[in-house]
Amino acid sequence: MSYLDNILFAILLVIGFGYFFNSVKKIRRNINLGTAVNRSDNPKARWTNMAMIALGQSKMVKRPIAGILHIIVYVGFVVINIELLEIIIDGLFGTHRVFAFLGTTYDVLIASFEILAFLVLVAVFAFWSRRNAIKLKRFVSSDLKGWPKSDANYILYFEVVLMTLFLLMNASDLHLQNVPGGFSHFIKAGSFPISQFIEPIFNGMSNELVMLLSEIFWWLHIVGILIFMNYLYFSKHLHILLAFPNTYFANLNPQGQFDNLESVTKEVKLMMDPNADPFAAAPVDENAVPSKFGASDIQDLNWVQLLNAYTCTECGRCTSSCPANITGKKLSPRKIMMDTRDRMEEVGRNIDANKGIFIPDNKTLLNDYITPEELWACTSCNACVDECPVNISPLSIIMDMRRYLVMEQSAAPMPLNAMMTNIENNGAPWQYNQQDRLNWKNE
Repeated sequence: MSYLDNILFAILLVIGFGYFFNSVKKIRRNINLGTAVNRSDNPKARWTNMAMIALGQSKMVKRPIAGILHIIVYVGFVVINIELLEIIIDGLFGTHRVFAFLGTTYDVLIASFEILAFLVLVAVFAFWSRRNAIKLKRFVSSDLKGWPKSDANYILYFEVVLMTLFLLMNASDLHLQNVPGGFSHFIKAGSFPISQFIEPIFNGMSNELVMLLSEIFWWLHIVGILIFMNYLYFSKHLHILLAFPNTYFANLNPQGQFDNLESVTKEVKLMMDPNADPFAAAPVDENAVPSKFGASDIQDLNWVQLLNAYTCTECGRCTSSCPANITGKKLSPRKIMMDTRDRMEEVGRNIDANKGIFIPDNKTLLNDYITPEELWACTSCNACVDECPVNISPLSIIMDMRRYLVMEQSAAPMPLNAMMTNIENNGAPWQYNQQDRLNWKNE
């Protein structure tokens, strides 16, 4: 490799990683649009969560077929990219298989990379078939039409291209390693259990042509990795990075335990305390912006909920387990997360276009993206939270938006309004005064 190649490779790396880190900055900024919430408690449980769920894939295997296929792709993605370190060193310094000095260890590594690459290709074919041939119900619903469906397929095609280039690169390298008397800088290094079956396609070609093809495969492989890395920002595949912080910062409270608004709790305590002096409360700042009850837009959600939205991989396990969705209601927990992410991206583009300032666009997450009909269809059963492989909670967003409808707009459904009126007047959900509650015993 000439110095010109090294310089070109260095420029390529700077551009690729520079664009990637710029995207990471945007994601972090968008997540920080949410309100503050403290998730620093119980670090031991949080690290355990992350190790078991994000790293160990413990919730994925609840559905064995998809779980095993996903683990193959996941392990393949992580392990094969160790080889990226060697590619970067070779590209920057003009070396070739710089880690070959590891001997048997290097042989084992390359062999394991190849076996994993082959398994990834098998798994990707299975995933593609499930989406496009078998057409499993959770992959053909209305909320996956258009870009989400295309995005899922693009990721699979990316994987096929990258794994194929990796194997072709090794096969051409193996061919040149076996040239009698040696050829150029191609030393004997590595073990090739899969690409040895591809290597014969180069028989009959000149060594110079095979070397040219080997370099083309090498360059396409690294360029493909950089393109894929930067595609993550636009893709649901972002979960491969965010699943780890998402599981760490997940809610550790028992499912079904909801948070109380501090302002409401304070008022209730004043009401219930016979010795409280309501006029002794802290002075109110007349210039302060009044806090909102619940959430109508992404700025009202907390940052963990926004992290959840970016982490969602649109697998549909939540929606396929949702009793409201199963019975034909409009609610789809997956759509709740996708809509939240779409609105977040829209707000982010607004900020970019206005030099770091959000200019109101007369849109909100509520109504423009998510309808009250969807929100009130939820039974708050937590099935979606329990099913999610990376501890995302669509329910928390649903409940915060319901809270806004009830407490800010008085827009609860009539049966719910009637129930709350009865509780206020009668101390119970039923339309009977307290004196008549026991009349049933006389019937």
